[in-house]
Amino acid sequence: MGNSSTKLAEKCSLLTRDEVPVVANSFKFVSKNSDRIKEDDLMKFWGSQMDPRLAQYITNFLFGPLGSRSSVVEFQRFAELYVYCVRGTIDERISVLLSSLGQQETDHQSDIAYPLIKEYVEAVVSSYMRALRLQSGNEYKSWESKGFRIIKECIQKLAESLAYDVVQQGTQKVTREDAERWLQQNPTFLRMLEEVFIHLYNYRATKSPQDEGVIMRVSPGEEKGPLLPFCEGLQYVPDYPAFTDISQMLFINSNLPAQFRTKWRFLFSSQIHGESFSTLLGRIMDQGPTVLIVEDSNGYIFGGFAPDSWSLSPNFVGNDTSFIFTLRPKMRCFPTTGYNDHYQYLNLHQQTMPNGLGMGGQFNYWGLWLDSEYGQGECSESCTTYKNYLQLSISKQFKIRNIEVWAVGEKPTNEDEEVDENQTTVLKSYKEDQAFLELAGRQCYSDGFKETEPTT
Repeated sequence: MGNSSTKLAEKCSLLTRDEVPVVANSFKFVSKNSDRIKEDDLMKFWGSQMDPRLAQYITNFLFGPLGSRSSVVEFQRFAELYVYCVRGTIDERISVLLSSLGQQETDHQSDIAYPLIKEYVEAVVSSYMRALRLQSGNEYKSWESKGFRIIKECIQKLAESLAYDVVQQGTQKVTREDAERWLQQNPTFLRMLEEVFIHLYNYRATKSPQDEGVIMRVSPGEEKGPLLPFCEGLQYVPDYPAFTDISQMLFINSNLPAQFRTKWRFLFSSQIHGESFSTLLGRIMDQGPTVLIVEDSNGYIFGGFAPDSWSLSPNFVGNDTSFIFTLRPKMRCFPTTGYNDHYQYLNLHQQTMPNGLGMGGQFNYWGLWLDSEYGQGECSESCTTYKNYLQLSISKQFKIRNIEVWAVGEKPTNEDEEVDENQTTVLKSYKEDQAFLELAGRQCYSDGFKETEPTT
């Protein structure tokens, strides 16, 4: 880094050593090696990299609101925008929000209109999705190359879901305390804000030889897992019939436990593998935690996260990291209440127990139920297993249009393989045969019997 960049960085004590080359070099590019940035130059440089509404919000923070706007911005303010948005305190991020919306940063009394907050969130989400596309990283390409797209309507629904809890529903005014509480409880939005500004400050409209030595800053959120996972398992499906979009997958992934956010492994699609409950079971059992996504005949899309491997049992399994969700007509996530542990249920060929796959609620009152007679499903009006539950389908009984299932995280190792391999090969083969017999409705009559020694 040249002497001019060092001198610029010395003007702002907020920057860490890693941040100095990023912010100082970005300022040099935009200011054309001067000590001030003009608004027109900034918009020419950054304009194509973000939603136009966010561009307007940024200029409000940097240059002041309309009516009292400055013609230039100096390095200190330029650096503050980066620090506040990438790793700022809640107070600092609130100050950016207020200034962006044309209010005083220190105003603790005035309320903010909810539609303004919602539009600000949508501008950030839209800019984040644009950055994903422009950067075209491995995670994004793994979905985009298989037919998944970024749809404007879904971006709007994602933004609405993120802004949903900023204020008590039924009111249209947001206090500073409301905004602070919302930011503290909304890590997904904060991650998107971080990533947007990391992208902007690392962006170079043109590359120069001096730029090769710049060390780009690592996102502070990477240790939490990516917002968008890597898609694995569709390499042999050139034209995957996707009925979800990238922002919907991102929404689901952001609600998973952090250790499962890195990779999704494709297991089942009714459009590829057929409309068969036994085929569904054969492809999802013993695969570790999974995400189930259902589209009904009314176009509603919903599903659930099952933290345990699916296996046939008359008992409920899973743990309190389970959740169910809806993607259309709205995006919502419903975490567990702790009221009961009815997280996931799977049974087949039982005369006295329900046969099918269920999540939440209880027998005949399921949060989400897929009957073993393929094509029929059920979502009850209420479900005590999941907090703030709203009926996922338009009516209690629904007909299935599409189902897909994804395993999340790494594939679990077979515990039997950790024992002496010579002693378990036959046992493993027997268990696999037994599972297929059960799926076919055949009883394994030798189960429970052992061979006796011959008498002489």
